[in-house]
Amino acid sequence: MFGKYGLVGSIRLVISYLYTKLRFSKARLIRFPFDIRNRKYIDLGLEMTTGYGCRIEAFPVKPTNEKILIFGNHIEMNDYVHIAAGEKITIGNNVLIASKVFISDINHGQYGNETPDNPETIPNKRKLSTKPVIIEDNVWLGEGVCIMAGITIGKGCIIGASSVVTKNIPPYSIAIGNPARVIKQFDSTLQKWIKTS
Repeated sequence: MFGKYGLVGSIRLVISYLYTKLRFSKARLIRFPFDIRNRKYIDLGLEMTTGYGCRIEAFPVKPTNEKILIFGNHIEMNDYVHIAAGEKITIGNNVLIASKVFISDINHGQYGNETPDNPETIPNKRKLSTKPVIIEDNVWLGEGVCIMAGITIGKGCIIGASSVVTKNIPPYSIAIGNPARVIKQFDSTLQKWIKTS
């Protein structure tokens, strides 16, 4: 351990481990600082591992007693991940989340064709709108990815670094860019990744 993390890093790791076992007994390792807001609406699953400075929060926009931010088992997230739920975010099992990823089901305001908000309205005075987010099992989210409200990312997907996901991504796909687009899909018959046109 000392060779990998150094003396100070190893001490921090031991402190984080003890903190995890005291505060989050079902987790594998929660590195602090770790900011969890409205924990009663959050299910952390089993064996979660986090990096430093993660912030996860759940603020239901409608009255509920149910969990609105649900993690599967064996989630690994790196440093400074921010996840904010207002209606429902579900993250499947064995999801790998790189640093500085943002996932939210909330928008300040309505920007579609039905009753859109006026841009002259102060942003934090606009009524919150929400659409659920689903991230299925075995997904890998690269560094700096943003997942917007109303998105489903299918099983086994890879989302490239700095991508902004504004549309659903089908299972077993690789998507990159802003906005993210699918560039490859896995062919289970051929057992290889095939470029999309």
